[in-house]
Amino acid sequence: MGATMSSCCGNDVDEERFMGSTGASSTGDGIRSTWKIFTYKELHNATNGFSEDNKLGEGGFGSVYWGKTSDGLQIAVKKLKAMNSKAEMEFAVEVEVLGRVRHKNLLGLRGYCAGSDQRLIVYDYMPNLSLLSHLHGQFANEVQLDWKKRMNIIIGSAEGLVYLHHEVTPHIIHRDIKASNVLLDSNFEPLVADFGFAKLIPDGVSHMTTRVKGTLGYLAPEYAMWGKVSESCDVYSFGILLLEIITGRKPIEKLPGGVKRTITEWVEPLIAKSRFKDLVDPRLRGNFDEAQLRQTINVAALCVQAEPEKRLTMKEVVNLLKDYAPSRSKLNGLRMESIKYGDDLMNMDQNSEDEKEMDTESNVYGVFGAMEVRKMTDPYNNYGGDRKKILHG
Repeated sequence: MGATMSSCCGNDVDEERFMGSTGASSTGDGIRSTWKIFTYKELHNATNGFSEDNKLGEGGFGSVYWGKTSDGLQIAVKKLKAMNSKAEMEFAVEVEVLGRVRHKNLLGLRGYCAGSDQRLIVYDYMPNLSLLSHLHGQFANEVQLDWKKRMNIIIGSAEGLVYLHHEVTPHIIHRDIKASNVLLDSNFEPLVADFGFAKLIPDGVSHMTTRVKGTLGYLAPEYAMWGKVSESCDVYSFGILLLEIITGRKPIEKLPGGVKRTITEWVEPLIAKSRFKDLVDPRLRGNFDEAQLRQTINVAALCVQAEPEKRLTMKEVVNLLKDYAPSRSKLNGLRMESIKYGDDLMNMDQNSEDEKEMDTESNVYGVFGAMEVRKMTDPYNNYGGDRKKILHG
């Protein structure tokens, strides 16, 4: 590895620039597989010339296409638009991270193509598309996700994040956990996808200050407002995702009169009154485990605490969801603290502006919903604090 190789478009590309020393990834079935460098011609043929009929989604970065290789493998190909420094960086980050991860609940790298004017990333195709398509999209009315499948998706996604936060080195912060970035294989097993915004965290670093990227509604308050990112930001996003899966509601909903309400604002009063059954997606028609529901909602409440240090780690999340953690006492008398974004951030939200956008197949590979949020001044800067473990990126 690391040798200069012929790229997809005939130019020489330093492979180690993108991949480091890894050469394998995980498939949707959890089986380790090797990745490869595709030629542009291979991907062009596989996608029928990047035909519109093969297009799975389209967004600001480019498009995702379904394809089939000459040996019969179904793939999803992310084809980036005209390259600039920002797109180049996100491509390099995603390929680097994908090349590192090997876990049954993370969408690994099948391959890539990098040339002077083309950047393409190849993944395994997920036949059940994304969690978003089943909660709010074209499969929403079919109710294919019963209670058991939803709990399996919750726990599997959490286990993927445990791997990123605690097992891989250096640790990885995803930064864009949301329903469109959880893909579902043929057995509805979840795979967390889309690592274009991911951050690698060196040992000894507790958090970083960086430009804010992600999707409003899922963003932790300290990240949305001051750009402070840590593993606990992913925990917050996962808590919102957990509530979305249980309730079937969007992270931000547009009410009559144009008022926007976050999912935590809707959930908080119901939890305070112990009306747990009223939280469940009505499409399940009352078919759920009430004890499991209470435990899961309480876990979500611990994930979305306003103060990062009060949130669970992803290890604790998995332990509590599997019901064998010694920290069960944390759940006693718990109240959810709903977070309300400032009006300036809410006005920038794009997901709830166009209801049709959330219902289209274009979200199946996470190609919509990514936005950048203007950073604001941290009001706590004047009070000092430990800056030794902060990196500026």
